Amino acid sequence: MNDLVSHDRSPSAFVVYAFLWASAAGTRTRSVRISHKGIADLTGLSKSAVQGAIRLLNRRKLLRTAHDSRTATPEHFVLRPWLKR
Repeated sequence: MNDLVSHDRSPSAFVVYAFLWASAAGTRTRSVRISHKGIADLTGLSKSAVQGAIRLLNRRKLLRTAHDSRTATPEHFVLRPWLKR
């Protein structure tokens, strides 16, 4: 996670990942369905910072986001690539 803050210079990505990880911790699928505005309100970040963080987390394969439709609330699957299955 140090790589997110220092290399990518995106502390907001670290905050969003930590928030989603904590929110999804009790679920079987390790996912949470929440809007960007909901994440922004609960973390104190701006909506654009959340959007950029989610974009970065998806690109780094730490998060997978699925949409039922274009306007549906996205479901964010928290990935942990460092764990071997």
